[in-house]
Amino acid sequence: MKKYISIIVATYNAQSYLSKCLDSIVVQKTDEIELIIIDGKSSDNTVNVIRQYERYIDKWISEKDHGIYDAWNKGISKAHGEWILFLGADDFLLPSALDKYRSF
Repeated sequence: MKKYISIIVATYNAQSYLSKCLDSIVVQKTDEIELIIIDGKSSDNTVNVIRQYERYIDKWISEKDHGIYDAWNKGISKAHGEWILFLGADDFLLPSALDKYRSF
């Protein structure tokens, strides 16, 4: 299936708030939406949180990077969507946000 939206989430030591971000995405995710997480080699429990959501995540890596823009660029190189939505790990989507993006 063709991907319309690629959601790229950059994380680094985000264990405290990443679940809220991912919860807001997975309830809205369809086959047209791909979820990519780029982690900057977190030293806390972030990778364990990512693993809890692995069935919803299309691609993820955890490796050293040079900050959020480097992480987002890595995500772009893995994305297949026509549109890209960047989120920080402490961001979240409002209900129906992805439906509104798709209809736009």
